[in-house]
Amino acid sequence: MVESDHQRVFVLPGQREASARRQRGFTLFELIVVIIIIVVLAGLFMMRIPYYQEQAEKTAMQQVEGAIQSALVLRFSALETRGAANEKDLVILTTDNPINWLQRKPRNYLGEYFDPGPHSVPSGNWVFDLKSRDLIYMVDHGNYFTPGKDGNKWIRFHVNLEYEPKLGRPESGKELTTFQFEPSEPYHWFE
Repeated sequence: MVESDHQRVFVLPGQREASARRQRGFTLFELIVVIIIIVVLAGLFMMRIPYYQEQAEKTAMQQVEGAIQSALVLRFSALETRGAANEKDLVILTTDNPINWLQRKPRNYLGEYFDPGPHSVPSGNWVFDLKSRDLIYMVDHGNYFTPGKDGNKWIRFHVNLEYEPKLGRPESGKELTTFQFEPSEPYHWFE
């Protein structure tokens, strides 16, 4: 029997040793199991890091693409509002550098190049090709990226205007029906 200040506690034989073992902490076996679990989880996470980096890059690229599409709509609307959306102004939309339409240029925009090659511009950046008048994104993390026909890990974008004959009066010419900021050739970026 053990006595404390205010109460008496009865301890059975062998209970004192079991209580002392519980207070010591992990056994060596338990510690090894915990370490193995942590290593396995860290290994799984490390294997997924490149995938998550690539998904983040894809998302950032798509955000710039969406911002440019919105800027194109605003630019066209401004021309329409002023009554200046003639053929000449619309052609300028297809040859202008779309980055100039943005309020703030992306951090990874490197500028204008004349006929850039896939190895002349660091990956993960935007450039404007003065020769083809395409905006190019150089893919950095491309494990899940399937390029277009040219086989390069880049995406070339341009402004595409589509016309259709005027309704009811096809002889009077064509009217603009669609304007898109879109890839010059198809690509596929797996999710």
